[in-house]
Amino acid sequence: MGTYKDLLAFQKSYAIAMEIFQITKGFPGEEKFSLTDQIRRSSRSVCANIAEAYKRKRYKDYFISKLNDSETENTETQIWLDFAKDCMYITTELYQRLTALNTETGKLIWFMIHNPDKFI
Repeated sequence: MGTYKDLLAFQKSYAIAMEIFQITKGFPGEEKFSLTDQIRRSSRSVCANIAEAYKRKRYKDYFISKLNDSETENTETQIWLDFAKDCMYITTELYQRLTALNTETGKLIWFMIHNPDKFI
């Protein structure tokens, strides 16, 4: 069996987090301690929680709990993307692409939550 890095949900969430990191470098300075920090933190937490879940996968309840945390952070990331678009820090096209990736990641996490035996 592989590592958490082999999980598609981890790979996609990590890629989104890295893209968000690059994009937020262009956010206004006054957003540094609000939107910029928040979206970076939540997007990074998605993949971090997936990794934590996988490392403790022998404990089914813990596995599911950490995946639930990941799903929650994924939703939070979407809210910050909404703010970024509505504050006009990102284009509608970029917003739509990131939202689609975020939604896809959420579906993968949801699948893992509801099918833990395929991963533990």
